Amino acid sequence: MSKLEDFLDPLHKGVWEVVIPKETVTDSLSDEWKRSPINIPSPGTIASFRNGQYHVHETKTEWRVHLDRYDPSVHPVLHLIDDAPLFLMISETIVTLFSEARGKSDNIQSSLKNQDMFVKNGSLFGFIMILIGFTFIIDPDMVYYGILHIIVPLAVILVGILSFVKNVQWKPLKIPHIKNQVNGIALILIGIILHAFPIIIWSLILISILGIWMFFSAAYLLNRVRKGKSAVPEGFYSRLAIAVISLILFIAIFYAPAAIIELLMIIAGVIIMLIGFILVTTTFSLEERTESHLFNPS
Repeated sequence: MSKLEDFLDPLHKGVWEVVIPKETVTDSLSDEWKRSPINIPSPGTIASFRNGQYHVHETKTEWRVHLDRYDPSVHPVLHLIDDAPLFLMISETIVTLFSEARGKSDNIQSSLKNQDMFVKNGSLFGFIMILIGFTFIIDPDMVYYGILHIIVPLAVILVGILSFVKNVQWKPLKIPHIKNQVNGIALILIGIILHAFPIIIWSLILISILGIWMFFSAAYLLNRVRKGKSAVPEGFYSRLAIAVISLILFIAIFYAPAAIIELLMIIAGVIIMLIGFILVTTTFSLEERTESHLFNPS
């Protein structure tokens, strides 16, 4: 019996990623491997799992394992700064979505084919997402204001209301857990305060977070690049480019903060439109397969 761990020694000898065919791993993943719900997207990935600094991307035929510099469960901030810089997250997301949109990967189709709701309504969901993404692109300022001034506060208030009414028995009135009601009222008040926040305060907070993220990403990556290729096994020139771009964005966000925020909103719009396009095309493909199966059951 061979385990995935049996093939990971090269990662400690300067190799960035090992690719293991699934048929060579005869043992299932141990309990130490935890499914990772949030990852930088990559083409062909079905699921991701983490075991400390080990990060594996599962594809249909392979296990693709790399070694993160920081375990996100222990050092989440350093992981974002060094392992997952903002520009890397954006670029990999767009590349993966383009791969899906061009039919280079059928992961979305595989994940949705057994979900009747998406098969029946995927086109509608997709067109709605395309419309939303288009709105991000044509009027990023309005969408930015709406998200921070209306949608976020409203979402917090709704969560507060749900928490308040949770477990309440209305006839006769009985409140078994007063903690839920206290938390609900607190969230409602927070939502009201967030709605009253001036947009400039929201912008200062966002700019500060993005600026700090990009500055430290540039600093950490440039420090590793300075040490030579052996210190950057994931790709010397790609990480150098990400460091330089992160530094440029850090400088730009303080000289032209409105333009950078607008650019990020437009990028978000492009990503949303790509997801919508993929949903539409995937739904059409699944519908065609369904019809073909009905007329040719053999």
